[in-house]
Amino acid sequence: MAAVSPLPRTRGGISGIMLILLGAWGAVVPFVGPYFGYANSPDTAWTYTTGRLWLSVLPGAAALLGGIMVLLAASRPAAMSGAMLAALGGAWFAVGSWTATVLGTGFRPGVPVAGPGSAFSAPVMRLLEGLGFFYGLGVVIVFFAALALGRFAVATVPAEGHAEPAPAEPVQPPA
Repeated sequence: MAAVSPLPRTRGGISGIMLILLGAWGAVVPFVGPYFGYANSPDTAWTYTTGRLWLSVLPGAAALLGGIMVLLAASRPAAMSGAMLAALGGAWFAVGSWTATVLGTGFRPGVPVAGPGSAFSAPVMRLLEGLGFFYGLGVVIVFFAALALGRFAVATVPAEGHAEPAPAEPVQPPA
């Protein structure tokens, strides 16, 4: 069995932190968003629905857990597993609400609520809520997960392990 080299602590740090923050945002925003006029129906704070569980809490928890795994991983396979888990959570944020609607499941994402006292018009608030709750959030999570996957996919080689290539012998023309 091949030895697994430890990962330098600089690998995946920013991606891991961003995945943790974005996952926490995605899991909590449906519950606290109504406090500041940023909500999908039902527009009351801390109201549990099956749609919120399947479309916000679970993918948010996947991204958060994946970010923790990326941040704390001691080996490349563990870090890549965390990044993959976060990418799946982000992909579910991006397509989960559409999938639930098309498949006719019993859970719905809710309707964006544009309150009368919001800073933007109703169509702009609906767009911002869709992006911040699902589609845009999912794309950003997938982006950071892909960055982490890319960082861990390339094997690190210590600089002192390489010798300078020998200069090429000059080619002598035939006599």
